[in-house]
Amino acid sequence: MAVEKVYLNGKYLPAAEASVSIFDRGFTFGDGVYEVIPVYGGRLFRLPHHLARLRYSLAEIRLSVSLNDDEMTLIFKRLLGGGTDDASIYLQITRGSAPRNHAFPDTISPTVLAYAQGIVYPNQRTREAGVAAVSYPDQRWHRCDIKSVSLLANVLARQYAHERDATEAVLFREGFLTEGAASTLFVVHNGQLLTPSLGHSILPGITRKLVLELALKHGLQCQQTDISEQQVKQADELWLSSSTKEILPIVKLDGNPVGEGKPGPYYHQIIKLYDEFKSRFRHGKVS
Repeated sequence: MAVEKVYLNGKYLPAAEASVSIFDRGFTFGDGVYEVIPVYGGRLFRLPHHLARLRYSLAEIRLSVSLNDDEMTLIFKRLLGGGTDDASIYLQITRGSAPRNHAFPDTISPTVLAYAQGIVYPNQRTREAGVAAVSYPDQRWHRCDIKSVSLLANVLARQYAHERDATEAVLFREGFLTEGAASTLFVVHNGQLLTPSLGHSILPGITRKLVLELALKHGLQCQQTDISEQQVKQADELWLSSSTKEILPIVKLDGNPVGEGKPGPYYHQIIKLYDEFKSRFRHGKVS
């Protein structure tokens, strides 16, 4: 599904005709936030959670937008055009265009961009084989709970992984796990399912939240806690989760096997629950 049409500041335009000022603060400062919303069978997945996180990010950077949640939802649905394919919505809101100055302008109109695009989720072979990852120092800013468009540190971390034939970079700060370059992480250590606690160091992932809900509902207790680098290196299982990667087992870290070097029993349980939930969502049985 190629991007053919975009929503930009109240207008629906062919993608080739859409443009933003070179003075837009998203371009000059990375002054903005974004969301990526999966679409299954034409239905927007976990939309209220994504919109709530968007509102949080906007409030934290002190950016007001006149569009309410219902109006945004209508934009997304119009971009999807009533189709039933799997896709994703990309939404980006910047502070808008103004002469270059670090301080906020006195008056400014935000730039709101959205479009639908095709998406390819991990195939069954990848799920069954697992993926490789590498360790990397977390050099990002200290407000990773904001879904900011300023992603250079994440880009460099992911490039480091890519150059080593790895799917993800596993980030550590002061000896403790934070998250992946573009994912949140789960660890099984000594029979316990663990994930880093929410705070300024990690993004409150929507897939992470669903994993925790499913684990709790089905008796798989998950502790949100500090996780040392040593615990990660000695893990029985390690997974990544994100809206686009869903849930994937990491079976090799820095060239060494994680646990037995294959997806473990906790992963098999949670991916089964996730797939069942997604199937029910497609058929309108859960929201």
